[in-house]
Amino acid sequence: MASKIAMFNHKGGVSKTTTVFNLGWMLAEQGHRVLMVDSDPQCNLTGMVLGFRGADELEKFYEEQGQNTLRSGLVPAFESQPREIQAVTPVPVESRDGLYLLAGDLRISEYEVTLGIAQELSGSIQALQNLPGSLNFLLDRTADKVQADYVLIDMSPGLGAINQNLVCTSDFLLLPTSPDVFSVMAIDSLSRVLPRWKMWADQASRVPVLQQAAYPFPKPDLRLLGTITQKFRPRGGRPATAFQKWIDELGEAVTDRLRPALAAVDMLLPEGIYSTAGLDERLALAAIADFNSLISRSQEARTPVFALTADQMKAAGDVLSNFKASRDAFHEEFYALAGCVDLMIAEWKSHKGNAL
Repeated sequence: MASKIAMFNHKGGVSKTTTVFNLGWMLAEQGHRVLMVDSDPQCNLTGMVLGFRGADELEKFYEEQGQNTLRSGLVPAFESQPREIQAVTPVPVESRDGLYLLAGDLRISEYEVTLGIAQELSGSIQALQNLPGSLNFLLDRTADKVQADYVLIDMSPGLGAINQNLVCTSDFLLLPTSPDVFSVMAIDSLSRVLPRWKMWADQASRVPVLQQAAYPFPKPDLRLLGTITQKFRPRGGRPATAFQKWIDELGEAVTDRLRPALAAVDMLLPEGIYSTAGLDERLALAAIADFNSLISRSQEARTPVFALTADQMKAAGDVLSNFKASRDAFHEEFYALAGCVDLMIAEWKSHKGNAL
């Protein structure tokens, strides 16, 4: 069974989509099979992977592949069709074997209200019993179809029912942040929101109607892997002073408020696993500087910054040399991040196996 990792923060602009793409690519580069899921109605991950440059290309994709999106896979449950949810066919990512995309669909937002009602009332309205477990069922089936080791879920910035469902049915949570006051506020907010979601999921998994549904709602076992901070300017190999201030405050928010709140509802890994991965009480997995002008080359080539070739960089002389140095530094950072994620998940699986 693939490990599902939710990339979630209800603050926007923290590089969730870019992180999913880069981390997914790097895990695949390291030999894993990875399914990326675009659950954001804005479909930025889908556009990034497929390289759409206009409405005509988008229209053509959805005309030809509209039956292979996240929304289309959920139609049997949400539109009460007399057929079981089946795995959809993900899009293989060009130039990276083992990496796949479950494409997004703006119309997934049409299911938000219905799912919210189901998650509040499914214990008393039997007609809604199949909805809360349907997303988890679809992702598991689709991951099995491509024999994925990991499922990385790109999520919208919000606290709606779809995000609540995807977070609570994931195995792990990665929390992207940016060094600013709003990310600190988001950490404080999640210290309250995530425990409430966990308690809701615990209760939902014990409701007989949901246990007996065609798509049973699973018992939650979500664990926080850590935080990733991006989009800061470096100076002398370290974040500039103005950014370091907020990075420090993010660390304090995690240490003083998020960790105790998640520990109280059993959403942390054992301390020894964090230590093995080299994390301290701030749970900071990575701090990755702004990609600057390399991001436009990356988007044009549909390739992570760290995998750009010299031709794709479209530069010469000292500029090209600087680009290559930056590319190689980013490769080291994402290589370390992917290795750390892989190690922590393997350690957790071993820990659970030994506890049985």
